[in-house]
Amino acid sequence: MLPAMIASDVDGTLLTPDERVSARTRQAVRAAVAGGARFVLATGRPPRWIPPVVDALGFAPVAVCANGAVIYDPNTDRVVSSRTLSVDVLTELAEIASRVVPGSGLAAERIGVSAHDTATPQFVSAPGYEHAWLNPDNTEVSHDDLLSAPAIKLLVRRTGMTSSALAAILSRHIGMLGDITYSTNNGLVEISTVGISKAVGLEEVARPWEISPEDVVAFGDMPNDVPMLVWAGHGVAMGNAHPEALAAANEITAPNDGDGLALVLERWWL
Repeated sequence: MLPAMIASDVDGTLLTPDERVSARTRQAVRAAVAGGARFVLATGRPPRWIPPVVDALGFAPVAVCANGAVIYDPNTDRVVSSRTLSVDVLTELAEIASRVVPGSGLAAERIGVSAHDTATPQFVSAPGYEHAWLNPDNTEVSHDDLLSAPAIKLLVRRTGMTSSALAAILSRHIGMLGDITYSTNNGLVEISTVGISKAVGLEEVARPWEISPEDVVAFGDMPNDVPMLVWAGHGVAMGNAHPEALAAANEITAPNDGDGLALVLERWWL
């Protein structure tokens, strides 16, 4: 049977290593949509990083952002729903991170009502935070200001340490304060509200469409994709995927630089 919904991670999955949507992948996705499938982005990215993906696809699918903490509709530039860490929880998490991982830096991702809400800086970082990517769009604030407003996720960065090692240390201390995941292995982890994952976000999107998990095919490559790969009726890991994603998937396709997503979709729609 044809999947009713396709859920795709963005970086390392839908996008090539140079952050493009290949012509073949674009054609396969658009053929699936023309054939009646719902296509949903499921990413760790915040809403403001979705417009380039929309431009590359040529249409505006609903996006599960921030690892499930935000549902964003790029067609109307509207944040449909969000789940945030409270100021009290942020403060406690920051204290734990600073204590158990000396030298770590902190940043927080906030959310407004649209992708570029001008009412407040969305990505704020404390002094000493070293970014994990080029050209960050952060606003540096004081440590106290960083923790002064709710956030959809707290980012903890420790250079010289792998993300998996950092996550292992923090997970022994934060208990039920938050859920830890990561989408890169260069010393960056993200902490969200307990119970939040891409699977939870996709469930929220699928429910009004009356689509059940068994009618969903999901694509991903990193540990933050594991919940949705398990939730979906058919979870597909990219050939370039992290071992945890590979272990969680029903199928392993070609890497993101080999049109792995298109190879699977073409079985149904091309």
